[in-house]
Amino acid sequence: MSEQTIALVTGANKGIGYEIAAGLGALGWRVGVGARNEERREAAVAKLRAAGVDAFGVPLDVTDDASAAAAARLIEDRAGRLDVLVNNAGITGSAPQMPTTVDVATVRAAVETNVIGVIRVTNAMLPMLRRSVSPRIVNMSSSVGSLTLQTTPGAATGPIAVAYAPSKTFLNAVTVQYAEELGDTNILINAACPGFCATDLNGFRGVRTPEQGAAIAIRLATLPDDGPTGCFFDDAGEVPW
Repeated sequence: MSEQTIALVTGANKGIGYEIAAGLGALGWRVGVGARNEERREAAVAKLRAAGVDAFGVPLDVTDDASAAAAARLIEDRAGRLDVLVNNAGITGSAPQMPTTVDVATVRAAVETNVIGVIRVTNAMLPMLRRSVSPRIVNMSSSVGSLTLQTTPGAATGPIAVAYAPSKTFLNAVTVQYAEELGDTNILINAACPGFCATDLNGFRGVRTPEQGAAIAIRLATLPDDGPTGCFFDDAGEVPW
């Protein structure tokens, strides 16, 4: 593109989301840092700017319709367009998550943030994305949402988590549905698994760094125009559904 590429990363005030924003910013892109908490959001923006990133804050609660609409208006006003959306914001939900004993409110909260939130934000941003020369949407998923891996003996898919894991399965299916509908457009949409990264979502138990986890999102955000759509990737390649 001749103009500066504009991206929005949700949940970008910390962890993998922050590193995605930093990585895209290092490419010379202008990056909207989407986050609910004003203090953390502005601290992240300041840190990114100190590192040379053209970053700006975007107040955004992915569970709120009005917030998503306001975020779209802000980006339109501040940047005039949007080329890339990375739907990174997500929750694991409170434990325990055994199917027979889970509080259904925990499941509902995970789906509201991890699935409905993605639909809400994506649809709010789509009018701008449709005007982009090379629009990309990246949905941050997880291999724990792979039904193939969950049913493969010996595959490492984490503990039983009836709120979190199925929410990612649901997100994967939503990604495919968008790819089907948008198949005759230039919008490429894919799901990404960052791997088991050490973040506050898992009590920093992960074995990968947030920067390592961000790499796949950055790759999918920068796909060429003839790149794949409606697929699921990690660093090693395609992840089975």
